[in-house]
Amino acid sequence: MQPEPALIQREDGIEDVPVKPASLTAEDDRALEKGLDALQQETSVRSSWKASITKALLPVAALAAVIYAWQMYIWIARPRPDQLPGPADVFGTLGTLWQNGEAVETVLTSLQRGVVGFVIAVVIATPLGLLLAQSRILRGAFGPLISGLQVLPSVAWVPAAVIWFGLSDATVYFVVLMGAIPSITNGLIAGVDHVPDQHRRVGHVLGASRWELATRIILPAALPSYVSGLKQGWAFSWRSLMAAEIIATGGTLGFGLGALLDQGRQFSSMATVIAAILLILFIGIVVELLIFGPLERRLLRRRGLLIGGSQ
Repeated sequence: MQPEPALIQREDGIEDVPVKPASLTAEDDRALEKGLDALQQETSVRSSWKASITKALLPVAALAAVIYAWQMYIWIARPRPDQLPGPADVFGTLGTLWQNGEAVETVLTSLQRGVVGFVIAVVIATPLGLLLAQSRILRGAFGPLISGLQVLPSVAWVPAAVIWFGLSDATVYFVVLMGAIPSITNGLIAGVDHVPDQHRRVGHVLGASRWELATRIILPAALPSYVSGLKQGWAFSWRSLMAAEIIATGGTLGFGLGALLDQGRQFSSMATVIAAILLILFIGIVVELLIFGPLERRLLRRRGLLIGGSQ
């Protein structure tokens, strides 16, 4: 004889018999689990599409708002065209630069210099950062110098570079390196500082050499800060490149975006100046959206560090 189920006391004082949950078979469990997975996957895909569309439309809407405000100011304030041309004049100048090939030439020249200089900076700064992070003596001696170079405006190196290397590409690359290397080095040092000591102890227990410990344990563990340092290093190298191209022109130097900017200033062509600024801004946004942004998000997602708002 089975015992009677205990009564439940409800809030109104009436005793009630508890409802016994229906028993599910193994097939029911599998079907329920499959349905929940499908529902979750469908919701995730739908949310991903909505997030992607929203993410793509927001910058376009912001750009349209800026152009609209710009044109409204032109219509209302009527400034002198040689001081502030309207959007139509600037985009007309961009079209002319594109048709005569000048825009493509300047973009490719600056982009090639920026990429080559950044790659060289990474090759130099990565072992330098690992070395300074592993040696207290070297870090104490050269750490403040690296930090000081990071805050030093790289444009200050242009006169010295012109004296040392003349008007050549070496001048541009030197200024780019002096702007990017300190940022990448400090980013890697900061990342190594946040690596838990357990990682190093495990490496020592497993018999890892100093090289294996640095390249196979510490560097992968410091990747988030290292990638942030690379991102900052690219920003510094791009700014340094523009500064060098604006100041150092002529000789064997090619015609980059900075030179186009300076040419607009010399000819008092404000439309050319704004067109060059827009091209420089466009390159920076494209590099961020196509390279560093996805790389950083993928790395943080793999480590479980990406929160909803930053996706």
